[in-house]
Amino acid sequence: MLIGEYLHTLDPKKRLSLPAKFRKEVGRKVVITRGLDSCLFMFPEKAWIKIAQKLSDLPVGQADTRGMARFLLAGAVETEVDGAGRILIPEYLKDFAELRSRVVLAGVSDRIEIWNEKTWEEYKRKIEKGADQMAQALGNMGIL
Repeated sequence: MLIGEYLHTLDPKKRLSLPAKFRKEVGRKVVITRGLDSCLFMFPEKAWIKIAQKLSDLPVGQADTRGMARFLLAGAVETEVDGAGRILIPEYLKDFAELRSRVVLAGVSDRIEIWNEKTWEEYKRKIEKGADQMAQALGNMGIL
């Protein structure tokens, strides 16, 4: 399971070093795509195959499902973790998430989210303020 929050540096060649704990979990091949809330989603290959299959099973006749499939699949890139534990972030994904030199990698169960440090800090403050309400909603669904 991918959990935890790590601050790392994106080098001038758009390479990002993965935390050692994440390297063990993701393996050698990952898929990076546009994520929600202005971040990138990075999936281990096995997790991505499941996501891609679910997206391909969605009805093509609905505009929102077509849009989400395009958003995730068309924006995706397969990449390998190099011998130094780094991945290459393509320019279009770097621009999408407004990544600068300092980025946050957040483990979120089956994926790693890659955030602009400032955007992450703002988002984190927002969700921390609403944690009680989110817990109530999850409790109402029987999750918490």
